[in-house]
Amino acid sequence: MKSPQWQNMMVVITYDENGGWWDHVAPPKGDRWGPGSRIPAMVVSPFAKRGNVDHTFYDTTSILRFVTRLHDLPTLEGIAHRNAAFAARGAMPPGDLTKSLAFA
Repeated sequence: MKSPQWQNMMVVITYDENGGWWDHVAPPKGDRWGPGSRIPAMVVSPFAKRGNVDHTFYDTTSILRFVTRLHDLPTLEGIAHRNAAFAARGAMPPGDLTKSLAFA
C-alpha cells in the first residue's frame, strides 16, 4: 500500500481449495466442463468495497472478464464459448468482479 502504484492497483488472490469440499454452501450445479466448484478469492485494492462479502457467481474466468471490460478488449474466444454454454442452459455467465469494487 506504500507503493506509488497503489492508487491504481487491484490484486486478486485466488486459490483452488479442493473443489468446494470445505465450502459453507453447496457449489453451483455443473456439467462436464463446469461450473461445479467454487473458488475463493480476495480483491485487494483501494477500489474494493470495504468489509464486503460479494455473493455474485464468479469463476476463474472472472479475472479475464474484468481485464477485458476494463480495457475495452474483444471477448476471448474461450469466454465467448463459455458464455454461449451458460446461455444454452438458461443461466447467467460468471460476473467480472466489478460488483466487488466501490466504483461499480
